[in-house]
Amino acid sequence: DYNGRISSCKLMSDDKTLDEVLEVAIDASKKAGEIILGNAGGAEVTKCKANSRDLLTLIDPLCEKAIKDTVLHTFHDHDFLGEEDVAPGKESSAAALDDKLRKSNDWLWIVDPIDGTSNFVHGMPLCMPSIAATLNGEVMVGVIFDPHRNELFTAVKGRGAYMNGDRITVGEQAIIGDAIVAMGSPPAEESLNMSLKGIKTLMPKVRTIRMLGSAAIMLAWVANGRLTCYWEYDLSSWDIAAGALIVTEAGGSFTDLEGNDFTLRTRKICASNGKIHDEVLRVLREEAGVI
Repeated sequence: DYNGRISSCKLMSDDKTLDEVLEVAIDASKKAGEIILGNAGGAEVTKCKANSRDLLTLIDPLCEKAIKDTVLHTFHDHDFLGEEDVAPGKESSAAALDDKLRKSNDWLWIVDPIDGTSNFVHGMPLCMPSIAATLNGEVMVGVIFDPHRNELFTAVKGRGAYMNGDRITVGEQAIIGDAIVAMGSPPAEESLNMSLKGIKTLMPKVRTIRMLGSAAIMLAWVANGRLTCYWEYDLSSWDIAAGALIVTEAGGSFTDLEGNDFTLRTRKICASNGKIHDEVLRVLREEAGVI
């Protein structure tokens, strides 16, 4: 019928838009990746943000500009939130996101141009762009490009997750004792103290703990099964928005530390293969006292 044709046209148009958004996100991530690779020997710190462990280089804004220019060249009316536009600290980060979400109920790109800046500064190949395209506050497209290994992690809502075009799924570990759990070494004092509580309680219970210094790569690696779980006490939307979609589209779970579903405002996170998710949350909450 006529209405059916209209809705099917709208669906095709939406699919076409999602394809275009994905294509631009991939293009933008590869441009940023080239800049990162061109400076892979390390970079000079231009300033410390929140404290001496929260770093910024000259290259971060270059990568952000490359991504923003690529996005806005195709999508003139889309909004943009990049880490380098925002003052340091979790209050500024939360306020900047709230401001964008209040003003825009359309497309908003949320971007970390170099996730893992400390790794980047020291020449460690664990740093990469993370790009999420959101619509009405929901992540529709996520792209994480690891230029050092030439691994492109992508997801479109409802279509599954992929690495270099091949479908990926989370790991099969069914008990916490078989789990490889990743976590952070955060710069802020409260997060640091909670991480220390968590590591002390989790380490004897899991196969091993890993700290890779980039939320993007840890989320990508949960999605393709290299890691079983990744938790962190406080992160910003640009650290996790792309990875949240990639993990869930790969069949995993992504919640806050109380088990509530992810939203763009979620800051305390746990991403996993789903099978050990509740047990990790229980250990953190009940045994480690992470609140």
